[in-house]
Amino acid sequence: MGNDVWLPVAAEEIEGLPASAEAGLTYRFWNGGPDFPADPADCVFYAVPYMQGMDVAIRPLPAMRSLRVVQTLSAGTDHVEPGLTGLHPGVRLCNAKGVHEASTAELALALVLASLRGIPGFVEGRQREEWRAGFYPALADRSVLIVGYGSIGSAIEDRLAPFECARVVRVARSARTSERGEVHAFTELPALLPEADVVILSTPLTEATRGLVDATFLARMKDGALLVNVARGPVVRTEALLAEVGTGRIGAALDVTDPEPLPPGHPLWHAPGVLISPHVGGSMSAFMPRAKRLLAAQIARFAAGEELRNVVLTTGG
Repeated sequence: MGNDVWLPVAAEEIEGLPASAEAGLTYRFWNGGPDFPADPADCVFYAVPYMQGMDVAIRPLPAMRSLRVVQTLSAGTDHVEPGLTGLHPGVRLCNAKGVHEASTAELALALVLASLRGIPGFVEGRQREEWRAGFYPALADRSVLIVGYGSIGSAIEDRLAPFECARVVRVARSARTSERGEVHAFTELPALLPEADVVILSTPLTEATRGLVDATFLARMKDGALLVNVARGPVVRTEALLAEVGTGRIGAALDVTDPEPLPPGHPLWHAPGVLISPHVGGSMSAFMPRAKRLLAAQIARFAAGEELRNVVLTTGG
């Protein structure tokens, strides 16, 4: 049985990490390079390289015969789950809940404000030396629909609170009551979409949410509404979105796309009323301190035999 912990950050850079000798663990640095830092068969705790893609994330998994924990540094785990099918039972997959809420919610709000207040047009106007005065929409008095009301969706609502929105409506996989009020089920979306001025997607990518935003979903959005995606690209059917924004009826602000990265020449680059950021919802200065704290805490629990946090699934379970 091995005792290696693979980390995408050098162990000496992670404050609070259990001492190697005391914990009985050997720390190995691997951030997706072509060569593995040691024999994968000896790895018991695998912290997945961040934003390196599925191919990198799952590459060492088939050889990790001693593996007990897979820890992502992303809120979503869809890029890792396909590699778990061949693993032995009992491997726990943990996500990075608590790491990305602040940065993703901040970007979601930035995309909403930039789109509504016409910031992309102002940037273009500056480049052309055009003074684009006019009357622009505000976030105040708007109805906002958050689709995917987990920890990130809740953090988005926290940041919407000072902006005097007329209404914030919450939607999740199943109905429940949160501290802020009612959370509707996905099945209620057809009735909720026509009332929303801004629709923010913050749902994980699952079989239930893949292609959720299709032609029917988009057609139910009101004229002039804004779609904001800080979830995953495949939650939205790209061809359907292109058809809808092409008419100028709705706008979109996308931190994630399908395909991703968006290749040169793709029609989304030049679609009217579309603002694109390059999947930087979590890639901000707030990320690394939180990621390091998560790794230190999870490995300390693992070394002590304590229950891990953020367990998404267990293989063979």
